[in-house]
Amino acid sequence: MGAVREGEWGLRGRANEGLGLGLGLGLRGLAGRQVAGIGEVVAVAAAAGIPVWLRGGWAMDFHLGEVTRRHVDVDWYCWRADAARLAALLADRGWRPDPRMPVETQLDVLRDDVEMSFAYLGRDAAGRVTVGGGAWEGTPLPVGLLDGPAGRIGALVAPMITVGAQIEFKEMYPVWMPDRPRRQKDADDLARLRTSLATPAPSATDPP
Repeated sequence: MGAVREGEWGLRGRANEGLGLGLGLGLRGLAGRQVAGIGEVVAVAAAAGIPVWLRGGWAMDFHLGEVTRRHVDVDWYCWRADAARLAALLADRGWRPDPRMPVETQLDVLRDDVEMSFAYLGRDAAGRVTVGGGAWEGTPLPVGLLDGPAGRIGALVAPMITVGAQIEFKEMYPVWMPDRPRRQKDADDLARLRTSLATPAPSATDPP
């Protein structure tokens, strides 16, 4: 599947849309700015020794090696203990807190039209990775959630949660939250992820 074009999404241009092109990915509009933001977070977090992992739709696309659809925002995981330091580092680069989300629940930041959300991780007494904030705090997350390889789009490599965890989340959301039936995009994502298991995805160590 080829990368989507800005015209297919009806996105408006922004002065900084060239950031996506600057990464050598040929992406314009919101997708270009989101990918530039992903690259920025990866670099800032790595320099500070703060682990982060992509989740959601962008994790799928970094696994598949291409942009498959429009994404409203960029979803991440980080350890709750790292959240304040990560927020300060991002604030220095112009990312401001989203007032719609209490920072005690998760870290949501905005810059221009790009939104990023960092859900918190914790560990329980048995050492299992758990939800680190919000109403589900303390709930164990899928085993091996953080143990998979990094993903890649073009030359940009980003840590991400495992494909198995991505599939489990998308399968289980309607069970965990019955008031939110599965959306068509989630069904499409599930199909892409399941197909990818039969077709090896690009390795983060392969040449772009």
